[in-house]
Amino acid sequence: MRESFGLLVCVWFVLHGSCLGRFVVEKNNLKVTSPDSLKDVYESAIGNFGVPQYGGTMVGSVFYPKSNQKACTSFEDAGISLKDKPGSIPIFLLADRGDCYFTLKAWNAQNGGAAAILVADDRVEPLITMDTPEKEDAKADYLQNISIPSALISKDLGDKIKNELSKGQMVSINLDWREALPHPDERVEYELWTNSNDECGPKCESQLDFVRNFKGAAQILEQKGYTQFTPHYITWFCPEAFILSKQCKSQCINHGRYCAPDPEQDFSRGYDGKDVVVQNLRQACFFKVANTNGKPWQWWDYVTDFSIRCPMKEKKYTKECADQVIRSLGVDVKKIDECVGDTEADVDNPILQAEQEAQLGKGSRGDVTILPTLVVNNRQYRGKLDKGAVLKAICSGFEETTEPAICLTKDMETNECLENNGGCWEDKAANITACRDTFRGRVCECPIVQGVKFVGDGYTHCEASGLLRCEINNGGCWKGSKGGRTYSACVDDHTKGCKCPPGFRGDGVNSCEDIDECKEKVACQCADCKCTNTWGSYECSCGGSSVYIHEHDICITGKDGSSEVRWGFVWFLMVLLVVAGVGGYAVYKYRIRRYMDSEIRAIMAQYMPLDNRGNNNV
Repeated sequence: MRESFGLLVCVWFVLHGSCLGRFVVEKNNLKVTSPDSLKDVYESAIGNFGVPQYGGTMVGSVFYPKSNQKACTSFEDAGISLKDKPGSIPIFLLADRGDCYFTLKAWNAQNGGAAAILVADDRVEPLITMDTPEKEDAKADYLQNISIPSALISKDLGDKIKNELSKGQMVSINLDWREALPHPDERVEYELWTNSNDECGPKCESQLDFVRNFKGAAQILEQKGYTQFTPHYITWFCPEAFILSKQCKSQCINHGRYCAPDPEQDFSRGYDGKDVVVQNLRQACFFKVANTNGKPWQWWDYVTDFSIRCPMKEKKYTKECADQVIRSLGVDVKKIDECVGDTEADVDNPILQAEQEAQLGKGSRGDVTILPTLVVNNRQYRGKLDKGAVLKAICSGFEETTEPAICLTKDMETNECLENNGGCWEDKAANITACRDTFRGRVCECPIVQGVKFVGDGYTHCEASGLLRCEINNGGCWKGSKGGRTYSACVDDHTKGCKCPPGFRGDGVNSCEDIDECKEKVACQCADCKCTNTWGSYECSCGGSSVYIHEHDICITGKDGSSEVRWGFVWFLMVLLVVAGVGGYAVYKYRIRRYMDSEIRAIMAQYMPLDNRGNNNV
């Protein structure tokens, strides 16, 4: 499988001049400040890993170890410390080329405490770019953690430095990246050669992480006119003799004109290379349409959301999923489809044709052969794709005193949720949104409101969960009132979801329709029963003198005599109640009268004797 991919790559460059292409080695200045015998300015090649200090300089003292001179093993295990002591200048490790990957040398140097690593070539040749190893050849766990700058120096310079160090001389070096990138004017133009494929190992993962992390800074720079960004996608074409082959049919579109390698490098499973080409084309078309709409920065939102919502491993790497993301960002899908065109037609696609032409080097920029590749002011960026490192490189591309404030501060603020709600889910009625603004850009994450947690993908759906979910917007469920009755599809004892109450049917979210139990004959089924439908329920009754028994769904019919007896009994009870009332009243009056009489006699008995004694004395 790898051979077919290599064939396509080589064929593309053979037809354009060279199987290797015109690869430009990006360099920075290396100035030896001591000893006098070595004082001069030399060239060094910037490594394609670590963090070059674009726009700045770094001073250090060279150290060449007596053992582990190729830096292929840990310096800590060997008892060698490269850490600079307080008050001393940083240490630059000098290591010999060979026996292990450049990245492993840099990793060991960093762990040992070195501030930078200089790798001396082991042969006389023009300088080359030190690159990261392929995923099949080395474990790449540490690659994205390398933070020290690296540079390859010529064999001649390396030998001279070693010679001076062997004499006991101190070799001081100034690494200068100030002119590593040109800065012709007040605007930086940069481009990212990328890929929609998310199954190509560590490089794809680091590329997607960079897009997500750098999105916020990129959009601010673009919106304020400080930069002009353009995304690009590498494609190859199949030689005419192989157009009908299985390899070209699975990896190419438009009759072999535009090809990409199989994601899994296995034609019998998963997605094909042509699927990658189509998605790449759709992303390029999205940028074109967004740029026409005056919002080119939306590309960062689309690529980020597509990688999250439509990954290959979940079998969502499809046009349907891509269209959902496009609509969520408020972009017309029809315009994207028109730009993509017919991928089966035997014609050129203007977008991909322009991409193939842009791959060829122009001026000081070489051919683009590595994914991902960042180009700043027409010069290829070297180093790992890290937000801070790339931002420093872009800032070094501004003419002095014209750099924006973001280049002078560590933090910046943005709120991507203010426009189109960031393409996230929202409930306007309840004023609830899944859009959350962060320094790195917005994220679509279902919120927690008043202790109620919402669950969902954050883009198209969020629903309340937990015992209190019905307190907020009725849990997102249906609710209706009619005739003094209110029904709800939200039940507090459910952790999530909506269910229409008994007497209704529907999805419980958008609607619940009343069930006509009488028409469907699920109630009042006895022969003499009469059914009347009500909203959310029903009523059953019986004709004549019959009585409906709900528990048994039957009507009981009574005789006339028994009816008369029942009415006579009722009249008897009424008379009895009247008699009891009159009797009670009479007893009450009698007892009150006796009580009052006894009280009056008692009072008179107290005063009458006094009156009699007074009369006798007179």
